[in-house]
Amino acid sequence: MVPDIERIIESIVRRDQDSVQLLLNSYNTQYAECFFFNTEAQERQKQQQLEEFRKKKFRDCAPASDSDIDSDDENAELLLRQDLSAALLCFIGSQLQPAVLRVCLHTLRILSRDRRALGHMVTDSALLTLAHMGGIAIPQTCLQQENQEAEGDVGRSCSTTHIRAVSSCEQGAEAGTAPSGCSVVSFSVLAEGAVSPATRGSVNHCYQQKHDGAHVALSRGKKDTQQDNSEEQEEDGEVCRKEALKVLCNVIYNSPRAQERASALRLLQGLWESLKEEIWSKVPLSCHFYKLRLLFLLTALRPELRLQLQQERGVSVLTKALEQCLAVSWGVEYEVLTDSKQPPISMEVSQKVIEILKTLFNITHMFHRQEPDEEDAALYRHLVAVLRHCLLLSCEGEDTLEELQGHTVNVLSALPLTCLDVLVSVQVDQASHKCEGVNMDCVHKLLLFMNRRLNRGQKLKEKLTPVLNLLTESSRVHRETRHYIRQKILPPLRDVAIRPEQDSSLRGQLVRLMTHVDTDVKDCAAELLFVLCKENVSRFVKYTGYGNAAGLLAARGLLNGRMSSSNSQYSSDSDSDTEEYREAKAKINLVTGRVEADQPDPMEGMTDEEKEEEARHLISMINRLSREQIIQPMGVTAEGRLAPLWGQMSDCTLEEEEEEELNLMPEGGKDSQME
Repeated sequence: MVPDIERIIESIVRRDQDSVQLLLNSYNTQYAECFFFNTEAQERQKQQQLEEFRKKKFRDCAPASDSDIDSDDENAELLLRQDLSAALLCFIGSQLQPAVLRVCLHTLRILSRDRRALGHMVTDSALLTLAHMGGIAIPQTCLQQENQEAEGDVGRSCSTTHIRAVSSCEQGAEAGTAPSGCSVVSFSVLAEGAVSPATRGSVNHCYQQKHDGAHVALSRGKKDTQQDNSEEQEEDGEVCRKEALKVLCNVIYNSPRAQERASALRLLQGLWESLKEEIWSKVPLSCHFYKLRLLFLLTALRPELRLQLQQERGVSVLTKALEQCLAVSWGVEYEVLTDSKQPPISMEVSQKVIEILKTLFNITHMFHRQEPDEEDAALYRHLVAVLRHCLLLSCEGEDTLEELQGHTVNVLSALPLTCLDVLVSVQVDQASHKCEGVNMDCVHKLLLFMNRRLNRGQKLKEKLTPVLNLLTESSRVHRETRHYIRQKILPPLRDVAIRPEQDSSLRGQLVRLMTHVDTDVKDCAAELLFVLCKENVSRFVKYTGYGNAAGLLAARGLLNGRMSSSNSQYSSDSDSDTEEYREAKAKINLVTGRVEADQPDPMEGMTDEEKEEEARHLISMINRLSREQIIQPMGVTAEGRLAPLWGQMSDCTLEEEEEEELNLMPEGGKDSQME
């Protein structure tokens, strides 16, 4: 049975807490995993319009959005949800029993999932109140402004059909001992589905759409699946702070208006002060995770807040937070001590670390190409040492470990290249993987991570390009790193009977990506292999085949085989060939990169005159196709780039082409033409 929203509002107006609790418990049970409230109706409307379109073959009036096809009943339901949220915002500001307060917050969390029903939650007073209840201290000037505008904001946002109900709530709130305008709204999607930067500062919406009745069912979030009964063991005040932060995250994520107002109200400043206090006190509350998530959202969605946090020593404080979460122990300079017998870090700690890493990426990626000064370089090196520790950690759950390592790679790829030598500048005594006396444990972890991403083959641009770029830049500036990676990806060639892209090894997987439809993925894979070949064209063609290598060579102007201008930065060690490769080298087809089976000579038995005639015929056909713009013949210039061959085949004149065509005609056709 669908709960009666009007009855809930009437109970709120009467301030009947027992009735409100009972009705809201039923409502929360009905919509506990609901995201859209009218999915079934919308799908039905769309299906009807599709059927009409198929019959008429045209649209009388194409709807601009899903809201344009809502029926009157759906609009009424939306208005009721808006009125319910407005009534609850007022109701929470009064003295309530703890159980009633919690069920109200739960309802507001559900209501806040609908982007169309956020009007009451996007006002300045609502944002500031949520921040206050979440333990975020807002500057006094903003609080004074909120006190002046709170009553007007609530009044303007209420529906005319229930203005009396909201007014009654306001009167009850003023009579209570709670602060004026104290309202709590709750968070939904971001609490129940993870949010991560795809590539470079973006925010992704992760939830599973499962049609169930009249709504879409949400998948359980990472925080919510750990301990279902944990909230019951917490103090009521802590639960309220957590719920307030949840809804604040949700509203900011869903509403550009809320993002703008949060920036104007200096929400980041209060949040940052609260987080710093918890970090330095070393006693974070249970809502610490949601404060970190809110920090990530603000810096991901508002560019000016990224710069503000960076100027507020954000990198230094967040690095300290990482150390605190991971209980880091330091050895010599820039070396974190690792214990192989240490148990995996818990799911809760992993999620906090992930949120910190996402925020670090937001505030560091803009400085990737800048040369840091001495102070910043020391700060970044310290961070790289902690990130190295993150890569070597073990976590509860493979998916969590994959996510943590992915965000670690994102941050590493955003830091200045001159600071990445810390990844290998550690003692080699206990190293599991070494190369020329250098500890390669971290590089080995990166290779394993890349291999897993290659095998999954999903979202390659978002998931794979960061680690490809990181390995490429590390190989370019660090000789031992390049040698170790090359041993794993480009070992000496032995089997030259198959094409490079058909190989099942790491080399084969990367070569296949060199012809990928996504140019970013293609370029990153080719660049890594090219650097591992020390940007030597002949060596690059040897391992990939000229056909696969042509794209990068053309882009760099190296099609004529000349050396790359940056080739001089690499050492002069030679490329050792195996005995198998030396024996088959003369038979290898450079275009395909393998030994091809012997093919019959198509010109066998032809005289020189016949061969010349065949060549003239071929040129004639190419010219004709070129004039009709079916193909465009290209050639390699002295600079190693492709250029059109216009005018370079002028030896074959139009008259010669006509003569060629005449010679190809049957005898009867020739006679008719001569007559």
